[in-house]
Amino acid sequence: MAVEKFVVKTLELLQEEREAEIEETRTWQENISLKDLQNKGVCLLKLQIGSQSTGLYGRTVVVLEPRKHLGFSSLPSNSFGPGDIVGLYDTGGCTAASQIGTGIVTRVSQASISVAFDDSKDGLSFDTDALYNLLKLANDVTYKRMKHALNALNGYNNGPAANLINVLFGDTEPSSQSQPNEVEFLNMSLDDSQREAVSFALSQRELAVIHGPPGTGKTTTVVEIILQVVKQGQKVLCCAPSNVAVDNLVERLARSKAKVLRLGHPARLLDSIQKHSLDAILAQSDNANIIADIRKDIDKASKMHEKGERVNFKKEIGELRKELKTREATAITQILKSADVVLSTNTGACDNGPLKFLPAEHFDWVVIDECAQALESSCWIALLRARKCILAGDYKQLPPTIKSQTAATKGLSLSLMERLIQMYGDSVVRMLTVQYRMNSDIMDWASKEMYQGKLTAHISVERHLLKDLPGVVDVEETSTPLLLIDTAGCGLSEMDVTDEQSKGNQGEVDIVELHIKALIEAGVKAKDIAVIAPYNLQVDLLRQKLSAKHPELEIKSVDGFQGREKEAVVLSLVRSNRKGEVGFLAEDRRINVAVTRARRHIAVVCDTQTVRNHAFLKSLTDHMTELGEVRTAFEYIQDVVPQNYTRDHKNIKANTSASSCTSTKQKVKDQLPSKMKQGQKKSSSSDSCHKESIAGSEKHTKSCISALTKEEQNQNRYTEIREQVERFLTDLNQSELPFPSSFNSHDRLLVHQIAEELGLVHESRGEGKDRCITISRPLVTTSAEDTTQAEQKEAKEDEPITNTQRETLCQPSLDLKTLHLERMKREQQKREENTQQKKQQQNSIPPAHTQSSKKTKGLPSKPLTDSLYTSKAGACDIAAAAAPDDDFDALINAVIKADSVCSFVKCKASVLTLGQLCLFCNRQYCLSHHIPEIHGCGDKAKSHARMRISKEGVLYAGSGKKDNSMDPNKKAYLQRKLDSRLKDMASQRKPKNKEKDS
Repeated sequence: MAVEKFVVKTLELLQEEREAEIEETRTWQENISLKDLQNKGVCLLKLQIGSQSTGLYGRTVVVLEPRKHLGFSSLPSNSFGPGDIVGLYDTGGCTAASQIGTGIVTRVSQASISVAFDDSKDGLSFDTDALYNLLKLANDVTYKRMKHALNALNGYNNGPAANLINVLFGDTEPSSQSQPNEVEFLNMSLDDSQREAVSFALSQRELAVIHGPPGTGKTTTVVEIILQVVKQGQKVLCCAPSNVAVDNLVERLARSKAKVLRLGHPARLLDSIQKHSLDAILAQSDNANIIADIRKDIDKASKMHEKGERVNFKKEIGELRKELKTREATAITQILKSADVVLSTNTGACDNGPLKFLPAEHFDWVVIDECAQALESSCWIALLRARKCILAGDYKQLPPTIKSQTAATKGLSLSLMERLIQMYGDSVVRMLTVQYRMNSDIMDWASKEMYQGKLTAHISVERHLLKDLPGVVDVEETSTPLLLIDTAGCGLSEMDVTDEQSKGNQGEVDIVELHIKALIEAGVKAKDIAVIAPYNLQVDLLRQKLSAKHPELEIKSVDGFQGREKEAVVLSLVRSNRKGEVGFLAEDRRINVAVTRARRHIAVVCDTQTVRNHAFLKSLTDHMTELGEVRTAFEYIQDVVPQNYTRDHKNIKANTSASSCTSTKQKVKDQLPSKMKQGQKKSSSSDSCHKESIAGSEKHTKSCISALTKEEQNQNRYTEIREQVERFLTDLNQSELPFPSSFNSHDRLLVHQIAEELGLVHESRGEGKDRCITISRPLVTTSAEDTTQAEQKEAKEDEPITNTQRETLCQPSLDLKTLHLERMKREQQKREENTQQKKQQQNSIPPAHTQSSKKTKGLPSKPLTDSLYTSKAGACDIAAAAAPDDDFDALINAVIKADSVCSFVKCKASVLTLGQLCLFCNRQYCLSHHIPEIHGCGDKAKSHARMRISKEGVLYAGSGKKDNSMDPNKKAYLQRKLDSRLKDMASQRKPKNKEKDS
């Protein structure tokens, strides 16, 4: 009863899914232009025939290529793959009237696509000079095979799978052998969990489930089970839902002595695997020469075009094809019976394929790899052929792709593996717990969130990083396994695409490009990097930006990269909006797949304010914040370095810099205010983007929310290095101060910061472990008179040099005005000290100073900044210094008077009628000094301007580029008009071609 109920329900859901797929294809054909279909990757336009030949079972294999004579050397990015059902159309469009035939994709490369056509009915003829369109169609073959298997399951009585069916539907409990045999492992490097899984699988009578989380050696375990079964003299049918998964198993099994046979049309097989394919083995059989001669005769007869003999040639071709099939059937039967392991896709194990030549009881075991990614109905195609099955996979990763959401919610997305685990629990499951792929920091998040914390990293991968790869430089990007690039508050919102379900984010594309550039310049090979995005539109944007520069870089969707791995993975989450919507990022298994593809480095580009609205995504960002490095996207925005940044680059080699964005990040760090460097509390991600950049740049430690003890350690280290540099300043005999190469990256950062504060020259030398920093004094260029006066004053005073004075003396020379202001500043400080001493002695108010003293008194004691000019103290400070403490009226008058004069030093111009208020220091200036760069607010003004440009795209009203983008509706109208015009022109050309041919 359970079987019948399951079959009826599943057939209904399959029909619903089939209708949804057909409706999607129909919508594409009717409502979407051919150009848009090509952009979606489901259509290829204007292809020419490169070659054609007769393949297995008499099918014609046509190789379609782009128009090379026009310079098209490669196909556009597309989603075509082996096994896809495609329709071939003439250039009149992709309608039923213009369809030439239907075929199956057998092979896809960047330069061509091979399609097999069954021309046994009419005999297709192709014009090598014509152009064709190729459109992906709904795969009715797969549905027919699944429907046939379900009907066979419903009527199954006496056969090898009778007991297995009862167990899989809960009518009978799974059983095991009473005395399991001792296993002699062929692979001695298996870990304990793998050995337990192999022993368990061999001891079960009907069912065993191998749960293999990412990188735990699931395929290794499955191969060991298969070889153990083969050693016992039994036959195995091994299946998987995709050709890629099948080819992976073929590659592993090909290393053993077992006789392996691969059915179907394997795509991109390695040379070591080619000899195991059915085509290759068939070519080496005894009947190979006869079959080859028959195929040559068919090809020769097909090329004959004499009209009077066309009927005779058709008859001859039919007889040749009949003989060819008979010869091939005999050869295939012999090959199948001699094979120990036969491998195919789930649907490739159908009754009307090569397996139809074998008896029903031929196989003892059925092994289904990646079972969690397959529809249960597709698994039953193979399960009816054996008495025992092994299911391997990970139901915590992506389920099978389903078009109909209604069918998915009703149970079609529930895989056989997940259903059995819900039914029997851990009694039929063995989980692999040691993973051999990921750095432990990457693994820990997935282990905690998805696998009950049971995963452990093998010692060989536990701490491996990109910098450990040969030829890779030790820089920040290659020395951290976790990198979170936060775009929150930086204005990088997702694209608002009209009538488009897919999402894109151009800002994240730019950031990904900079990070990829940093990795490649550090020595990481492009073929070792994968860029993954959950949305197809974002994948297209990334390909447009990166594919031409880095042809070996893999850029795919999360779904398309399942089962793969790379040394470094860059993940763009795309979503960034005010509503906090994350869309189908809420599918936990999709994010689990994306993150666990990485071996040594995972970089996640996202808007944390958006994605943290989902608990699972929040756990990921929290994990990366705690254990990894966090950067703000502001660090990657171009031209963030202050223009007055002074650093000598003459001895820094190009290959020691990770990238332009890395050096930019370092420069931002070098410019931090000293009080921020000494442990001041950081700004949160919700602050302005400028505050975010300071917080993100400052944190060289691997967390933006570090413990208090960590901050204290950093501050103590800062103090130690600062004292060392100050001792160097007092020792005039020492020309430069070298720091040892034992300094880590954080210590070197502190040296750069301190040197910048004190105005010293700081240079990095060496590479890798030999990298060190040397500090030296700047060359101060002043006039002879100024130098003589300064020397006379220093000799006369003969006083200990204070830290403030030392910092002032060590500032790099800017111009004579600045030096003059510095000397005035030192003299003013001395006068203040003398005044203070007199005040203490006499306890009386000293006489009022001159107007110049009033304006300079109250200036802060810190050294002058790098700006060319400086401002007076605030009006209240000047008034407080000028008026007695007990005379309130005098204080008010002083404030009014001070506030009515320009705040620039030595400027006495009135600002009561013509004055400008500076937005950055909140002081009044005359029209000669109101520009921020003149009175000392230049850095703040530049930072504000960059912030506004990055957020709004304009600096002030009327600035920025005019939006010349065309209205989407108008663009679509023009595109349709152009397509219609081209179609008319193409139809007009056809009669002329026919007239020429006649």
